[in-house]
Amino acid sequence: MPITLAEAKVGMPTKIDRAVIDEFRRSSALLDRLTFDDAVSPGTGGSAMIYGYTRLKTPSTASTRQINAEYKPGEAQREIANAPLKIIGGSFEVDRVVQDTSGNYNEINFQLQQQIIAVRNYFHYLVINGDSAKDEGEFDGLDALLTGTSTEYKDAIGFDLSNSAMINTNYRNFLDTIDDFLSGLDGKPDAFLGGSKIISRLQAVASRAGYLTQSEDSFGRKAQGYDGIPFIDLGKYFNGTSTVDVTSPYSAKIGSSETETAGLCDLYAVKFGLDGFHAVSPKGGKVISTYLPDLKQPGAVKKGEVEMVAAVVLKNSLNAGVMRGIKVQ
Repeated sequence: MPITLAEAKVGMPTKIDRAVIDEFRRSSALLDRLTFDDAVSPGTGGSAMIYGYTRLKTPSTASTRQINAEYKPGEAQREIANAPLKIIGGSFEVDRVVQDTSGNYNEINFQLQQQIIAVRNYFHYLVINGDSAKDEGEFDGLDALLTGTSTEYKDAIGFDLSNSAMINTNYRNFLDTIDDFLSGLDGKPDAFLGGSKIISRLQAVASRAGYLTQSEDSFGRKAQGYDGIPFIDLGKYFNGTSTVDVTSPYSAKIGSSETETAGLCDLYAVKFGLDGFHAVSPKGGKVISTYLPDLKQPGAVKKGEVEMVAAVVLKNSLNAGVMRGIKVQ
């Protein structure tokens, strides 16, 4: 049965599990809105958990016809796709003496909160950048799922929103470009997704044009958007060496030019739902699990873990799109 994290929380056995779910929801507008199809169970012998689905590639067509003539066939095209669920998580260790002497600071709670942030940020990163062809430990994210589709919009490549002056100069033309992009989707999207850099640029454009709108999320917090389409800032991701934008600016050649243009970024739009963009999880609603140290057990060093089992799928390519290569710096 499809569930949200809010619904999954109801079945959690402990207050800690429910609190962890709430922390994921509060810190991620994406996770709060995603529907999880909890329909996957492992195969025999503990084999991989795989979600199989049918993806609509091209919709059916309609036309007029003359008397005694036939319609030109225009069948919808679909393909069978698979999304293996991936195990995402991390662990932390705390010496029992550090915990016993941490007082109100509570070292275990601190490490647990930081681990939640790490798992959330890595999930955000995979939602955009995951590519199973490059790393079998990843699920396919929107970048891979939208490559080569009709909603991969390249007319924005090189559009300059790199600073305030360029935004002042170009924001009106950019609104035309973004409306052209949106017209290629199947209806109005539910959200724009991107890292901090591209979302801040989109906010600036919407503000200058008078199309910056506000709504409330499920926790009563204000969420800004463009013409009623909320912005979801997926933030940054620590890759073990440095902190980078989830949709990091990159360099690419534009058109026939041999000179690479740096500072380009992609912007994503999605429609949430089981017939569009959604997440998948194991049967039973166990999307996120928490394992806390037991201080009553022997051992000087205690270990805790936070774990998510999930993937994302796109069942209809017209329910998501990407604007490639907007210049943001």
